[in-house]
Amino acid sequence: MKTSKIILLVEDDPNDRFLFTRAAQKAGITDPVQSASDGQEAIDYLTGSGPFSDRLRYPLPDLVVLDLKLPLATGFEVLSAARQHPVTRHVPVVMLTSSQSEADITQAHALGANAYLVKPPSPEELLNLVRSIKDFWLAQNRSPKLGVHSAPASH
Repeated sequence: MKTSKIILLVEDDPNDRFLFTRAAQKAGITDPVQSASDGQEAIDYLTGSGPFSDRLRYPLPDLVVLDLKLPLATGFEVLSAARQHPVTRHVPVVMLTSSQSEADITQAHALGANAYLVKPPSPEELLNLVRSIKDFWLAQNRSPKLGVHSAPASH
């Protein structure tokens, strides 16, 4: 039985990747945070394409933390690809971006984002946000088991 919880952080800014990873460690997330630095790399990771076909080395994430503004493919394109792929369609996706645009928030939710969070301005606030992500998305939230398809329960 899988006990580790894998986060895929999709972020092109190396400073933001470092800050998130450090906050994750301080928040007690013991599993390494997997990362993708552009949208196409994220799509390849999620779909198990190319170098990411080795799922022992690149396990399916339990949570995707996704920036919006990315090179090669936008966060919207990554989200859309994740929702269209049968293996990743139910993996929770939390948008973590600097955009506060209502249009971006609406589009992210329309494409299937589970949450839309704005990057906090300080490392302390980021740590609090990562703790919240850990407590809810990794500890309390229950997602369908990947690859398991079942009929709805009858009442």
